[in-house]
Amino acid sequence: ELSSTVDGECVFPFHYKNGTYYDCIKSKSRHKWCSLNETYEGYWKYCSAEDFASCVFPFWYRRLIYWDCTDHGEAFGKKWCSLTKNFNKDRIWKYCE
Repeated sequence: ELSSTVDGECVFPFHYKNGTYYDCIKSKSRHKWCSLNETYEGYWKYCSAEDFASCVFPFWYRRLIYWDCTDHGEAFGKKWCSLTKNFNKDRIWKYCE
């Protein structure tokens, strides 16, 4: 369990332990949280709906540019988006609401 929390803005991406995170995480906590620094320095907060990472538009996927969520390439037909401008390179995404 994390030790303390403060108010502030989530910083994405942030580095925590050996990972780089583009959204709120659940590591060592029952609830999702984010770092308030680019490299975690002990300053964090629990995430609210406004804190979760936002889609980045436009983004590259395969040979196309997308300006909205897409179900292209998704096995379950759910719409998704990239969290960076170049999905082909970064492969970081989330399902759209």
